[in-house]
Amino acid sequence: MKSAITVLKEQFKHFNLIRRISLYELRNNNSANYLGLAWEILSPLIQIAIYWLVFGYLISGGEKKEIDNPSGGEPIQFLPWLITGLILWMFFQPAATQGAKSIYTRLRLLSKMNFPMSVIPNITIFSKFYPHLILIVIALVIAQITGYTISIYILQLPYFIFAGFAFTYAFALLMTTLTTLIRDIQLLLQAVLRMVLYLTPILWTSQNLPGFLDTLMKLNPLYYLVEGYRAGLLGQHGWYLINSWQYSIYFWVVTIILFTIGSILHVRFRRHFIDFL
Repeated sequence: MKSAITVLKEQFKHFNLIRRISLYELRNNNSANYLGLAWEILSPLIQIAIYWLVFGYLISGGEKKEIDNPSGGEPIQFLPWLITGLILWMFFQPAATQGAKSIYTRLRLLSKMNFPMSVIPNITIFSKFYPHLILIVIALVIAQITGYTISIYILQLPYFIFAGFAFTYAFALLMTTLTTLIRDIQLLLQAVLRMVLYLTPILWTSQNLPGFLDTLMKLNPLYYLVEGYRAGLLGQHGWYLINSWQYSIYFWVVTIILFTIGSILHVRFRRHFIDFL
């Protein structure tokens, strides 16, 4: 627990540094493109369009695809349902994979700089978080255009955004330490995350799953976050945060465990990271 507190203090103490460097990296990564930062939004929108074309139109034979609303009312159109799940994945997947290698790819630089290494994964995550917020606004606009007016359930959306950020950092902190020590972890992580996309209810609905299989799928914390985003943006599950309070507790237990283990390993080995260069 002492290591976890240490890492938390480092994040708060160097928050302005994290914010400035993440914005610099975001601009620097797109400086060679004519459209610049616009690609941070255009690229995921193109991916969303492809997923919608394949899963929402071609597979259904050109028929209008809808999702049953578990909270009652009219069925939910596939496009806003798909977008609200994909925007979370498009934040988590690159933030996790790039955050996992964020330290060992900067070891030579870090050896000359005077700030804690625990902020490095957060810099990477923040650089992905800014476009994520814009995509949330776009998803909200699309939801309005397709007939889903803003409801009181949107009040729980900031909580799920924070929960998604917290889980991503806890996961990335653990992975970046393991990846620095064992480089093969990075390749394994990339392979596993390709599978996780299809184990999370982003491209499919869990309504037709048998009870035991649905419970098994819910062991994946991303399941909770995806359904939470849909609750906030579409009102799909009503007050999902409250109605699924047991699942909320499970999610935070998993997140805290990942963060605690990641903090312990990080604090223990970070003085020796340069030896693994």
